[in-house]
Amino acid sequence: MSTHAEMKALVWLGPEDMQLRAVPLPEPAPSEVLIETSAIGICGSELSGYLGHNSLRRPPLIMGHEASGRILQTGEQTTFADGTAGQVGMRVTFNPLIVCGTCDRCRAGYTNLCRQRQLVGAHRPGAFAFYVAVPAAQCWPAPENLSDTAASLAEPLACAIHAVTLAHVSSGDSLLILGAGPIGLFCLAYARLLGITEIIVSDMLPTRLAIAQQWGASATLNARTSDVVQSIQQICGGGAMAVIDAVGATTTRAQAVQAVVPGGRVVFIGLHDEESPLATNYLIRQEVTITGCFAYTHHDFGIAVAMLKAGKLRPEADWLEERPLAEGPAAFAELVKGTAKGTKIVLRTK
Repeated sequence: MSTHAEMKALVWLGPEDMQLRAVPLPEPAPSEVLIETSAIGICGSELSGYLGHNSLRRPPLIMGHEASGRILQTGEQTTFADGTAGQVGMRVTFNPLIVCGTCDRCRAGYTNLCRQRQLVGAHRPGAFAFYVAVPAAQCWPAPENLSDTAASLAEPLACAIHAVTLAHVSSGDSLLILGAGPIGLFCLAYARLLGITEIIVSDMLPTRLAIAQQWGASATLNARTSDVVQSIQQICGGGAMAVIDAVGATTTRAQAVQAVVPGGRVVFIGLHDEESPLATNYLIRQEVTITGCFAYTHHDFGIAVAMLKAGKLRPEADWLEERPLAEGPAAFAELVKGTAKGTKIVLRTK
């Protein structure tokens, strides 16, 4: 590729300032591949970045870490995450969390907590562009029967899989999910796949609650019109066995602690508020376990890819909206304001 070649990309320039610009085409390293992007999802963490509230993201920056596309150029090392030999023309999705594999956290199996971790779209240029360079070892093949948009969902689905895994729920347990955004819905889908039948989902938007019902929630709660904690006490008879907070607001964190059964587990995955006061004495007396949840492991990502390949999660029109990459600035603005029609927006380059 010519060093003078350019491409179009969404460049975040500062709080609520994102523009489509011409930027240099990425030059992949020998261990990397150049991907011609097809579908790139907008993540909630990128919305906080767009507002200037995320310390990981500093302008000017090309965000985007939920993506799929086709290999345009390979380097000297082309082995994919599943052992497949990468070749030009192959369709892929990729794990954007790059880890060292050698630090104490990686050796202990906590690759998501790698001391040297880097995220595509935060520490290095991301996929809100026509091309992105990523290590070949981060790529997973996408079969031809899997749509580009479905393949781009592997990363957020992996986040949800990790959260449900940390909740330690099993058949017969009750699970409360706070928030019916993409991560909350994906938690619901994976919990259902594990055989969990009593899953209550709370949100403030009736449209999202309707989707949760369609996806198999046993009950839904409108947090705007009902007392979530009181309702859960009645539905589950003392509290849910586990709670996943997929919002991360001070209100939902407090609800999670109060809604879980004594001795139960709360998983915090939402990153809305930086700090939240908690009823610590109550936590102690009820022996509530709080677990933070960050990203996913290599194993979680593999499960997500397999789940998508098996058709267990499909991008249906009632919750997902596709738009051209050029409409990215408007999509970000609408998601922040809460006026977007879709629960999830995926930007398309073709």
